[in-house]
Amino acid sequence: MLQPSRFPCRLVGAILLALAMPASLLAAEVQADDPAVLSSEPMPLASKSLLLDMTRTAAGLFAVGERGTVLRSDQDGTWKQMPVPTRATLTSVASAEGELWVAGHSGVIFRSSDNGDTWVRQRIDVWNPESMEAAQGAPILDLYFRDAKTGFAVGAFSTLLRTVDGGQSWSVLSLKGGAPVAAVDASAPAADDAASSNEVSFDDSGVLSADQLVLEDETDPHLNAIAADSAGTLYVAGERGAMYRSRDNGDSWQKLAFPYEGSMFGVLAGDAGQVMAFGLRGNVFESSDGGDTWSRLDTGTQVALMGGTSLPGGGVVLVGNEGVVLTRKDGASPFERTTYQNDAGETPVLSGVLSEESGGLILIGEKGVARHGDR
Repeated sequence: MLQPSRFPCRLVGAILLALAMPASLLAAEVQADDPAVLSSEPMPLASKSLLLDMTRTAAGLFAVGERGTVLRSDQDGTWKQMPVPTRATLTSVASAEGELWVAGHSGVIFRSSDNGDTWVRQRIDVWNPESMEAAQGAPILDLYFRDAKTGFAVGAFSTLLRTVDGGQSWSVLSLKGGAPVAAVDASAPAADDAASSNEVSFDDSGVLSADQLVLEDETDPHLNAIAADSAGTLYVAGERGAMYRSRDNGDSWQKLAFPYEGSMFGVLAGDAGQVMAFGLRGNVFESSDGGDTWSRLDTGTQVALMGGTSLPGGGVVLVGNEGVVLTRKDGASPFERTTYQNDAGETPVLSGVLSEESGGLILIGEKGVARHGDR
């Protein structure tokens, strides 16, 4: 069973390899009682449980989280739990051309072609404590699909996978090679400030510990997020300032000289060359030249930022610890901060956000689904 203290998830900063090998071969090595292969259980309060990622599709909103939870929201706003053949924590959900994928701990990836009613397992890699491979059993932390055939998955210990057949097989990509891109930014934080804010994780009680975050191999940083701009350029963000770019559909990667040594938990990409990364201590960096140079944006907060979404006109919404919600209406405006507070007076950790036509926001996080702002 995957050990929480060994691997991060999309919400690590807050609360808590087989090469193209068919899932059927990997599954033969998995114990029948492993949570990764047990079906999810119906939970009456699933919409109030820990949720880590969310996406919008033509069939409605989908959110994923702990114990194999997959939720679908109908047009009336009612959230329904969908049965999934796993109890592994699901950290990411992605869609393209009517297809849906979810991924998470134990390296699981599932696909649905009927709006979440049924699921097919495409990959599994349960952690083996006797394995000598650091990346063996690594969780998938983010997914991106360009279309129904081509997709990418990133995760712990520099796990980077690509599929060209809709997930039926996955090949391992290497981040090594390619000349680093030099960048200079005088607005970057001091090195000692960045170094003191190393990766964060969680133990069984939800208490964060810096000791849990020490990398076993600094050359293989955990990769937390992946996105692509309108030109198809791929960007991958990770811990300890790891930032990579690919302009050839993942065949080769350049390590970008990112001006911060702390972890980035999310990355957003828009028009060609436009990319934004966000993460520890409220740090947000933006580039308009594909990551060659970066500018640090003033957020007015030092809490970790865990999730975000783009708005029309270059705007964004970022969310994170302590119920923080940062809204930038357009590319020229500063961030405005509000705080989400639930009916119990709590300001929970937020891991994801989507905007509504009404101007309000749909939030997910450690306390499940919520709404914030105008309705």
